[in-house]
Amino acid sequence: MKSIAVICYLLAIVLSVAGQPQDFINPEGKNGPKSPIPYSPIREADVMWSKRIWRVIDLKEKINLPFKWPSAVSENYRMSLMNVLCEAIQHEHLTAYSYEDDYFTIPITWEVIEKRGGARIDTVMIPDVNPPYDEKPVAVPQGFSQDKVVAYKIQEEWFFDKQLSQMKVRIVGIAPLIYAEDPDGNIREGNIMIPLFWLYYPDIRPILANTVAYNRWNGNKQISFDDVFEARFFNSYIVKESNVYDRYIGEYKSGLAALLESEKVKEQIVNFEHDMWEY
Repeated sequence: MKSIAVICYLLAIVLSVAGQPQDFINPEGKNGPKSPIPYSPIREADVMWSKRIWRVIDLKEKINLPFKWPSAVSENYRMSLMNVLCEAIQHEHLTAYSYEDDYFTIPITWEVIEKRGGARIDTVMIPDVNPPYDEKPVAVPQGFSQDKVVAYKIQEEWFFDKQLSQMKVRIVGIAPLIYAEDPDGNIREGNIMIPLFWLYYPDIRPILANTVAYNRWNGNKQISFDDVFEARFFNSYIVKESNVYDRYIGEYKSGLAALLESEKVKEQIVNFEHDMWEY
């Protein structure tokens, strides 16, 4: 009887703890650091096919809103993805790469990123506090607003592992996108999206693994941004595949035709894996 009572007591403790919301790992290391789930080892000889894909995660889509909100750090340590990336660049000394190419060859500084994001010095006329109270120009700095980020572009490497007979994917890089602006800060005609910078995804994974993301399916089970990317809890569309011209779909297709071309690329990847099997 005593052993049964002890088991019941321990079970009650476990159930009481399980019923409480779990504190997620935060920047102060409350629960200690968490490592990202390591990728399974792959031999180069087993990769019989691969293709580089560029896709865009539009933050206007409802499923992608956890990337955008909250705009500031919340009480449960949730942050927007842009907050995480900016903190990593400024305080974790993470290397950001130029938007001029997609191959992580040109490191850039935070000052360059701010200028690219629209940081500038405006001149405002204000009255002088001394007679004759004439107006005088005053320089007012306008900083880069993270709310300008409207989407994210990610690079992926899709490949077929012949050892496991599986199609796999690895995220290579991530870049925040903003609308191109004129010198006065107005969005240019056509709502053209441009990248702010590139980050090499394997470098950012340890930070993403320790940053909480909103779990829309279960409030008691908290997940990280690394979980969101690896489990692909987002919606996106393909804007480019590796090609001899090194051009984006938008350069030779437009409107509905571009969307159909994007779906065609996605279908080709799925069909390639299916065609490797015999039924």
